[in-house]
Amino acid sequence: MRGFILLISGPSGAGKSTLLKKLFEEFAGELYFSISSTTRAPRDGEIDGVHYHFISQEKFQNGIKNGDFLEWARVHENFYGTSLEHTNRALDEGKIVVFDIDVQGFKIAKENLGDKIDSIFITAKNKEELKKRLLKRNTDTIAQLDKRLKNASEEMRELGEYDYLIINDNLEKSYEALRSIFLSLKHKTKRQNIEQIRNLWNEGV
Repeated sequence: MRGFILLISGPSGAGKSTLLKKLFEEFAGELYFSISSTTRAPRDGEIDGVHYHFISQEKFQNGIKNGDFLEWARVHENFYGTSLEHTNRALDEGKIVVFDIDVQGFKIAKENLGDKIDSIFITAKNKEELKKRLLKRNTDTIAQLDKRLKNASEEMRELGEYDYLIINDNLEKSYEALRSIFLSLKHKTKRQNIEQIRNLWNEGV
């Protein structure tokens, strides 16, 4: 099977990380999670090279100039981006590369990679539910929370650009939807080595 990119976007607090964790637990050997680089400071418990590659503003901006990122975006005063080198290596190995990136990054990645990408937008059922989840997380100031909700409203305008939509109102049902999409994408004919399959099928005839 040829490698491809499964790109996930959606508002912060929509449950993307929880759903992806379940997918990786079930299909660990087939998936490669693209670890983003960022200029923001690590949060409590975050580990460099596991959660993000934490780098300086200067190093990130030099990377932009040198074309080192598949996609990049500026979010909440910080830069986030995806290493082109790591992505291509995983695709060459036939891995399914999973991106968890925002709408800005999605647009850039889609321009660069086209039909190598399938995309899913994950969201809470409404803004009030998203606000409750963010408050429960208790990691943001009031100003940061307001900014996240404003950004979420802007992101929702773009959901029609994605291939699939999951409204995460029930974790188990949402995971079944994600799992079904994933399995369907694996079996697209364009993901397969058609000539090899034909040759194997005709062996011995």
